[in-house]
Amino acid sequence: MFYLETGSRDPYYNLAFEEIVLQRRTTGDYLLLWQNENTIVVGQNQNTEGEINRPFVEAHRIHVVRRTTGGGAVYHDLGNLNYSFITSVEDPERLTMEKFTKPVVSALQGLGLSAEASGRNDILVNGRKVSGTAQRLAKGRILYHGTLLFDSSPGMVEGALQVDPAKFRSKSAKSVRSRIGNIRAALKTDMTLPEFWDYLKTALAGEFAPAALTPEELAAVEELKRTKYDTWEWNFGRSPKYGRTSKAWFDGGGLEIRTAVEKGRIMDIVFYGDFLAMSSLEGLTAALRGCPFRREDAEAVLDRFPLQALFGGIRKEEILDTMFY
Repeated sequence: MFYLETGSRDPYYNLAFEEIVLQRRTTGDYLLLWQNENTIVVGQNQNTEGEINRPFVEAHRIHVVRRTTGGGAVYHDLGNLNYSFITSVEDPERLTMEKFTKPVVSALQGLGLSAEASGRNDILVNGRKVSGTAQRLAKGRILYHGTLLFDSSPGMVEGALQVDPAKFRSKSAKSVRSRIGNIRAALKTDMTLPEFWDYLKTALAGEFAPAALTPEELAAVEELKRTKYDTWEWNFGRSPKYGRTSKAWFDGGGLEIRTAVEKGRIMDIVFYGDFLAMSSLEGLTAALRGCPFRREDAEAVLDRFPLQALFGGIRKEEILDTMFY
C-alpha cells in the first residue's frame, strides 16, 4: 500500500490531487488522508443550489465544490478527516462496498468503538453517522473515498446544509440528512485529531510505503484545479434543471420570484408582487434569460434597468436577496 498526503487544506486542490492520482497512478494500491477547511462537497449529479444554505454559506465563507463521485452533499471542516482508496478492480460487477468499508469499520472498532456499516454507504458509531462514502470507476481503477467526522461542529454541518425543500423542484439526487455524530465524543480514551490521523494511517495501510507525486503530476494537479475545480461552470453550472421559488416582504411591497434554471443559467424568470410598478418587466425578464444564476451576473443585468420604475420602493439589494436567498 502506498500512502499519500495532499499537503493542502484547499478543497479545490485536494479534489484535483485525488483525480490526478486516479488518472496517473494506474497500478498499485493507494491510501490518501486529507482535510479540507470549511467546505460543502456536493455529489456529481446534484443541484448545488438545492443542497446549500446560501446565506449561511456566504456569511461563514464556506467553500462549495463538486466532486466526481455520486451520493449526497457533505460538510467538511478541520474536525473531519477524509480518506481515499485507489486500487485496480478486475470485475466491477462483483465489487461491493464492503471491501472498503470493512477496514474502516475495523479500525474504528480497534479504538473500542461500536462501529458498523449501514445502508448504501454509511458508517455508524453508536447508531450515529460518522462517515459517508462514494466511489467512481475509471479505466479499471476505482476511487473509493469517505468522510470521518472526528470532532466537527454540528451547528456548522446543520447550518450549511439546511435547505427549505419548498424552495426547489428538481429531479436531481437529493441528500438524505441523517443523525450525525462525532467519533471523539464516543471514545473511551480521548485522543486528538493528529493522533487519530496517525492511528488511522497505520490501521488502514499497515506497512505502508510513503509516496509523493512527481513535479509533472503536481503541475497537472494545479492545472486541473484551475480549469475544473476552481470554476463556477463545474461547481454550479453542471446542476440539472430545477425550479426555485422565493418570497419576501419589504416596505415597498411583497415580492415573489419564480426562476427556472438549467445548467446553472436562468431559462425563465417571473416576478410577482404588489409593489408599485410603473413600467413593464418584460425587458428585464428577457435580459435575465440566459444569465448565469449568480448574484454578480444578475446584478449586472439589473443595473441596466430603471428599477424604481419597475419595482417601486423595492431596492436592488432586496431583489437580489430574494432571488438568491
